[in-house]
Formats: sequence, C-alpha cells, structure tokens
Amino acid sequence: MTAPVSSHVWKFFRAGGFDQVRIETGSDLLALDQLDQKLWVALACPAKDIEFDPRALELLDADKDGRIRAAEILDAVRWLRSVLKNGDELVVPGTSVSLDSIDDSQAEGARVLASARQILANLGKGNAASIDLEDTRDTGRIFAQTRFNGDGVVTADAAEDEALASVITDIMATMGEEADRSGKPGISQEKIDGFFAQIEAYGDWLGQGGEVAVSAEAGAALEALRDKIDGFFLRCRMAFYSDVAAQNVNPGAETFLPLTGASTAEALDALRPLPLASVYPQADLPLLRGVNPAWDKEMEAFRRLVANDRLSLSETEWLDLKARFAAHADWQAKKPQTQIESLGVERIRAIRFSDAKARLDALVAEDKALEAQADAIDAVEKLVVLRTHLFHLVNNFVSFREFYARQGRAVFQAGTLYLDGRSADLCLTVTDAAKHAALATLSRIYLVYCDCVRRGSDEKMIVMAGFTSGDSDQLMVGRNGVFYDRQGRDWDATIVKIVEHPISMRQAFWSPYKQLGRFVGAQVEKMAAAKAKAVETDLQAKAAGKIVAPAPAAAPKENFDAGKFAGIFAALGLAVGAIGTAIASVVTGFLSLTWWQMPLAMAGLVLVVSGPSMIIAYMKLRQRNLAPILDATGWAVNARASINIPFGGSLTAVAQLPAGAERSLADPFAEKKAPVGSWLVLAALIAIGAVAAWRFGLFNHFLG
Repeated sequence: MTAPVSSHVWKFFRAGGFDQVRIETGSDLLALDQLDQKLWVALACPAKDIEFDPRALELLDADKDGRIRAAEILDAVRWLRSVLKNGDELVVPGTSVSLDSIDDSQAEGARVLASARQILANLGKGNAASIDLEDTRDTGRIFAQTRFNGDGVVTADAAEDEALASVITDIMATMGEEADRSGKPGISQEKIDGFFAQIEAYGDWLGQGGEVAVSAEAGAALEALRDKIDGFFLRCRMAFYSDVAAQNVNPGAETFLPLTGASTAEALDALRPLPLASVYPQADLPLLRGVNPAWDKEMEAFRRLVANDRLSLSETEWLDLKARFAAHADWQAKKPQTQIESLGVERIRAIRFSDAKARLDALVAEDKALEAQADAIDAVEKLVVLRTHLFHLVNNFVSFREFYARQGRAVFQAGTLYLDGRSADLCLTVTDAAKHAALATLSRIYLVYCDCVRRGSDEKMIVMAGFTSGDSDQLMVGRNGVFYDRQGRDWDATIVKIVEHPISMRQAFWSPYKQLGRFVGAQVEKMAAAKAKAVETDLQAKAAGKIVAPAPAAAPKENFDAGKFAGIFAALGLAVGAIGTAIASVVTGFLSLTWWQMPLAMAGLVLVVSGPSMIIAYMKLRQRNLAPILDATGWAVNARASINIPFGGSLTAVAQLPAGAERSLADPFAEKKAPVGSWLVLAALIAIGAVAAWRFGLFNHFLG
C-alpha cells in the first residue's frame, strides 16, 4: 500500500528504542489517515480483555470480528471529520459534546445536530448547549412519546389490546424473543412471518384429518387388542368353515378344572392366552358381557375410546375401525414439524382465523417508520462515545505513549501483582498460559503465570506478570501472592507456570557466587547424608550381629605393610604440598603487588567470576521486547517495542523502607556469633598484616 501524502506536520518522541508519533491536538487526531501505517505501533488489538470502554470497542468493531483494526480507527476518524468543525474537544477530558462544535454545513453533521437537539428536547433539556453521554443512553425518555423506537422490533407493550399482546407473547414463547433498542423483549418481522407460516401449515394439516383424526389414547387402546380381536374373528370363520373346528376352537373343561383351586393372579395368567369370548360361527364380539376376565381392563378402554360404548362389535365393524385407524396413522405421518404445536389445537385455530398477522405487520411498519430518527440517535451516541474515548485509545494503539510515559496505565495492563516483596505492573490477562508462553518467551522477559480467584465468588482468570527487577531466587511454582485489578479488587494469585529469563544486572552479578554456594551446600549435604547413612548402617549391622548372628571367628591380623602405607603417605604429602604451594603462590603473588595494585587485583578477580554472566545478562536484557507478549494475546504490534534496563526497572518495584523511617538493628532473636570465629578472623588478619609488613620491609628499621 502506498504511503499517504501528508500535509500535516507531525511530531515524534523516542521511547522503547523507536520513534513514536505524538498525538496531542485535535488536528493530530483528525489527520491520522495521513500518517503512514508503517509508523503505527499497533495495527490491530482484541475487542475484549483490555481495559477500555466496552461500548466504544463495540462501535469501533464495525465488522464484529472481535478485533479493532487500523482501518476501523481510520473510518471513525473520517466520520468525525464529517461531523465536527474541529477536533479540539476530542483531546480534552470529558463526556459531553458542545452543539456549536457540530458542523451542520455537512449532511452528516446536520443530521446528527438535529437528532441531538431532538434528544435534548425529549429529555426536557431544550435549552442545553451540549449533550452528554448519559443523555444518549436514556432511550426510555427519548422515545417517551411513542410506543416505537425504529428498530423493527415490537414488544407486548406496543400492542393495542390484550388479545394482540397475547399473540406477541405466544410468538416469543414459541419462536424466541429479540431485544429491542431499549432492551425489552419483542419480535421482529422475521419472527412474525415464521410464526404464521407454521400456523397455516399446522392448520392445513388439521383440516386434512377430518374423520380420521383420533386421539393417541384411542390408538393405544386399539393396538392393545388388535391381535386378540383378529384371533377371535379368525376362529369364528374357522367354526363356520368346519363343524370339527367349531367343536375345538373353544377351550374344553380340562382347561378350566385346574383353575378352580388357583389364586386369582394365577387364574388370570392362565386365561390370558384364551380367546376374548366364546367362539361360534358368524359371532359378534361382545364388549361388555361374556368377555375373557383377563382382558377386562383393555376391553373397557377399547369400548370407551374406540367403539363408542357399543355392547358388541361385528367383524365388518372391526375392519372399518382398522381402516380408519390406518388412515389416521398415514395422516399423523404427514404432520408438519413446527414450534407452535405446544399452543394446542384450539389456540392455533383461534390465531389462524384472527386478524393478528395483519395487525402485527402494521405495528412493525409503524416502528420502522422511525428508523431514520433512531439511527440518528445512534449517531449522536457514537459521536459522544468517540469524543470520550478515542483519544485515549490512539495513545495506546497508534503510539504507546501512555505505557512508556509511565504517567498512567496502558489499556493492555490488567493491574498489579504483589509477590515476593515486589509489585509487578506489566500484567496481562490471558486465556491459555501454555499457548501464550510459547510465543511470549521470545520477549526475553521473566514471565510468571498465575491462576487468580476471588473468594466468595466463581470468578477466575489467568494473569501473566513480567518481573523486571530483583532476582528469581524465591519465584517458584506454587507461591502465592495478591493481584489487584484496575477496579481495585483483590484476587488470590498462585504461580502455575514460569518462563525464565534474566531479571536484572544485580542478579547476574551474584549468580555465580550463589551457584557456587548452592553447589558446595549440596555437596556438603550429600557427604553428610552419606556419612550418616554409613554410620546408621554400621550400627544396624553391629546390633544385628550382637542379637542374631553368632560371633564370627576373629580374622587373622595382617602384617603391617610399610611400603604400602609409605606410598599412601607420600601421595598425601604431595597433594598437601601442591595445595599449599598453590595457595602460597597466590598469596605471595598478591603480596608482591604494590599497595595500589591490590584493589585492582581483587576487582579483576571479581570481574573474572561475575563478568561472563553479567555480559550475557546485559545482552539478553537489551533484547527484551514487549511485542511477543501482546501478539500472544491477539495484538498485531508493528514495532520492536523494547524494554531497556532503566525502563524495565520502573515496571517492577522492589520493597524499600519509606523515606525518613527509623530502623532498629537490634534483633532479639538474631543468631549469636561464636567468639572463636572472631578470634580466628582477627588472627588471620594479623598474620596477613605481619607478612605484608615484612614483605614491604617495615621491620628492617627495627631489625637493624
């Protein structure tokens, strides 16, 4: 993209190792589309999880993709240019816009000005010279003189009578509700059309049912006896067909004799397989008397729900019933799948044959007639919101002035973490610590990830904190601290992940000595543990030998090997001599220096030990970069936003006593120093002083 030609004179300041544009005046802000985007610090940021006004982010995110891009900020700037005479108010703290600052010579400005005056008139502020942010959000009073607000969503309150309000309620219950501009639940034209389309489809289906429509209970009653009734009429046809069959289709006496002594339950179980009634040629099925007792319950339901309380049923009538129920099954299969079935048949028919559809269409049309006026009200709100918040955002987007000036907090800073005697201001909220750390480690900053919870609530979040001062000796997973968010609320914070990098030059200086101390301490502990284990093992072996094992035979004494021990003593003597010679050489070499060379030698020794780690730390500290941390949260940082050593030190504060505080060094529980050690140190100093005096010939005067 070709860089725009700018007639505006820009000012820049240097911070973070690069030049950043200084946006200070309204003309600076309104000329942003003339600034080459290669000079912008950021080109995109997330539309949530940053400390910024949610409504402003919603208005700026025109495509609703959850990100604020440079193009969307430029669109907002161009729109402001079409509405305002100048941008002077944009850089002044406040939440109101002067009516005189709106440019009515342009079409958009005239529309916004007229709407602003209408809003103030509806609020009873017709003589006001400015409109405030809260004025644009009082939609209840703005639309107090009408039931509509121009968004195409009608609520139950907009209905002219209870009957129409009830239909609106039915539509919301079945099709779902939509919020209108004031936040009340309502319905749109889309919901209305969908509802009545289903009403028509369901009504047509009901009309197709006609005589075949039966209840579900009746269908169940018929199915319960279908096989038994079919079996009864089949036996009747068999009896009509053959006399022999007629004599055998009914159960004989031998079937009933065992039942005379059986219990009721046993008798009924035995009767279940038998025919429903006595079988004879061309017989009707009795439905009330002469029915198999085991089927009384099913037969009673069939007679009441299917046979219309008949006393008997012929085979022809039975075939008609089955045909009717088969047609019912076919009709049921054609039932349309709708959301309005829960209203019930009577309610569906009542709504279908009413004029509710036409009346609701008229309400929506009447509401949409105010759409232009409502959109103008939205434009007024947009103007006041951008006037209140845009200047703040561009100083955290086009430049990172608020971050590097350290006069406030940037929009990406979530709060302050207090932990290990320090407070870390470089804190961001993240959604996934592991995923964030994978990219954020490129920042070369020591990062600590904490799970934060608020007691008494279910609120949780993950906070990343950058430590840029002090050391890392006591920073470890599991340590607890307290996080204060931008609203001043405190959260319990527990370290769950650490990304290690150098923190400070002081840490690098002492690092070799601390590592040596830890190594020596570990070796001493290892040797002590081994010795203790050996002693314990020896004692256990001796005790076991005394209690259980018989006394072993005395081992024959070996003759003293003088040659063997002479070699050992010679080796020990050589080792001690070598060590002593080395120490003597160092001490002699040190004492052979002139007095002014001795401090230089000590400094050189310190430099040899601490120098490499300090050089490596210095190189890494100079590479600290804010960009990977922000990119991992959804930003698109367009510059190498460095965090040098002095600036990094300001982001993490180490505990210090207040100025003028009184301090007592008397500790009643301090460890008492052994006098022997003091005497040994004193003796060593005297010996060193004596050797030095002898080396420099100070005793020659006394020795002649």
